Amino acid sequence: MTAGVPTIPTKAYLIGGGIASLSSAVYMIRHAHMNPKDIEIFENLKVTGGSMDASGDHKKAYLMRGGRMFDQEAYTCLFDLLSEIPSIYNEGKSCKDDIFEFSVQIPTDAHARLIEEGCVKADASKLGVSLVDNARFGELLIMPEDLIQGRGINDYFTDAFFESNFWYCMRSTFAFQPWHSLIEFKRYCLRFMHEVPKLFNLGGVWRSPFNQYDSVIKPTTMWLEERGVVFHFDTEVTSLDFQVTAAERSVYRIHLNKSGVPQTIDVAKTDLVFTTLGSLTAASSVGDMNTAPPAVEQTVAEMDATWKLWNDISKRQPDFGRPEVFSRDMNASKFESFSVTCYNDTFMKRYIEWSGNQPGSGALVTFKHSKWGMSIVVPHQPHFANQPEDVHVFWGYGLFPDEVGNFVKKPMRDCTGAEIMTEVLCMLQFDAEMSDILEHCTVIPSMLPYTMAQFVKRSNGDRPAVIPRHSVNFAFLGQFVEVPDDVVFTVEYSVRCAQIAVFGLCGLDRKVTPMFKGWRDPSVVVSAVKALLH
Repeated sequence: MTAGVPTIPTKAYLIGGGIASLSSAVYMIRHAHMNPKDIEIFENLKVTGGSMDASGDHKKAYLMRGGRMFDQEAYTCLFDLLSEIPSIYNEGKSCKDDIFEFSVQIPTDAHARLIEEGCVKADASKLGVSLVDNARFGELLIMPEDLIQGRGINDYFTDAFFESNFWYCMRSTFAFQPWHSLIEFKRYCLRFMHEVPKLFNLGGVWRSPFNQYDSVIKPTTMWLEERGVVFHFDTEVTSLDFQVTAAERSVYRIHLNKSGVPQTIDVAKTDLVFTTLGSLTAASSVGDMNTAPPAVEQTVAEMDATWKLWNDISKRQPDFGRPEVFSRDMNASKFESFSVTCYNDTFMKRYIEWSGNQPGSGALVTFKHSKWGMSIVVPHQPHFANQPEDVHVFWGYGLFPDEVGNFVKKPMRDCTGAEIMTEVLCMLQFDAEMSDILEHCTVIPSMLPYTMAQFVKRSNGDRPAVIPRHSVNFAFLGQFVEVPDDVVFTVEYSVRCAQIAVFGLCGLDRKVTPMFKGWRDPSVVVSAVKALLH
């Protein structure tokens, strides 16, 4: 590549079918002017989307293993991408338009954000951070990351901090645990400082009209397919061969299994190879109304295709990351979610009456006293594009699936869908409606061993750069690469990776979409401090 001269790659091979690869393909076509037919995407599942999945129908019930929240300020890369993808629901609109218009139409204003024992609504506006921990906050936000490598949140704050409403809001909104990375927590506090005064009701949260598969993944995939991008499903990439000299490094061969048949692809230096590292939904298992999700052993989980590939890549060069930091301890990263499909309106009517929120306007309901660390999310209906009017869905999760429930005296991991729903209804004190709701719903629990893996304690070098030093034709994508200042566990992070990779390796005269840095605005800082002291 000649400095300052854009390079149109001959071919592009994108490993992983999640939002990072899909975004990369869009930018290659729109801005690097690649022939879409020269772009190939390899996915070991049978559908695109990676961890941004949602599926099912009203007959078999719906499955959503998680959800995504946005805000207007922080998701600059995502909205840049979606401004280029036509809506498949509103002619003449973009996917960005869909989200902006929906979020204005149905603003978030949670009236039941935090729930105390006895189903009492707490005053979540009283964040309750002590003067001591506020002082520690001030120190943390200006402290260089090099000084807090390998430290957990609980290595820094007092025990009282973890009983504050601020912690319960942060924990449930972003899935933090006390033992998670202090670096990641610091980044979140900076990136979303402008949202601190609205944590109590999540007033800054924006949503997509449907689940994120229907609203983001599906239209993006359709746009790419219509232009001729080649998708290879049921295809596991097993290793990459690198050529290394003092001046440059490149991928020259891809090894894969397509439907179980080994194949190789020779790669030229004028081609591109982008690899998504790791996965938040790797080694996950699903139960049903009468069965708990099958247990997953640590040794088996680490052999998931996404971790195996990164393990192989990491052995090739010392700066390709340390996957074992994120994959070796499921107990530090596991998370259990559950999807509920209701076939009558009993639950929804009772929820609206109790919460004071219409579906979609309340964001999270978090039960502070739940031993499972449980929250539920009741989205706007319909939440699936194919959802009938008389069917309703919601989902929830538990941060402590190994703990015994408050009402159902079993660890969440061992509970059936019916037992998890029983715990939810007992928490809400919907006792009178319980039998009717249970009779007319289907609950699908999902065990996710690595959903919080990106938050585990880490040090410099554990995550590789998006474009490693001296790379000629390869880049790394996803939630386990290093993007300075930005926060993992967001769609924004994956799209930013795609921009860095495409604009950088193609030599485009376009800068990565600027990151919103509200923490540099004195008024934002003052508002956040006032809210913390309330």
